[in-house]
Amino acid sequence: MARIAGVDIPRNKHVSISLTYIYGIGRTSARQICEAAGVEPAKLVQDLSPEEVAAIREDIQNNRKVEGALRAEVNMNIKRLMDIGCYRGQRHRRGLPVRGQRTRTNARTRKGPGKRFARR
Repeated sequence: MARIAGVDIPRNKHVSISLTYIYGIGRTSARQICEAAGVEPAKLVQDLSPEEVAAIREDIQNNRKVEGALRAEVNMNIKRLMDIGCYRGQRHRRGLPVRGQRTRTNARTRKGPGKRFARR
């Protein structure tokens, strides 16, 4: 199993798909990384040479913000919104949907399980 950016990527998948296991790399970014490193995206990870793995690792390390650094940046952005007290920050603080979704019905993922109320 190849280890890139602190993540063990699966060996039996294509390189472009395996790279998406790294937080911050999607399908498009994975293809761009393969192109920059000179690796065929459809090649299996187990068939990569150590030089190709090193080229991928180097490209990610030099040109991308992934894993811990990206998570820290996202958390700092959310914390900043909460600190300045803007509407989005208040929604984050209360655990409600942030992007304008309705909450009268259907917000169970953010609000948690439904609250029961007593009937007479």
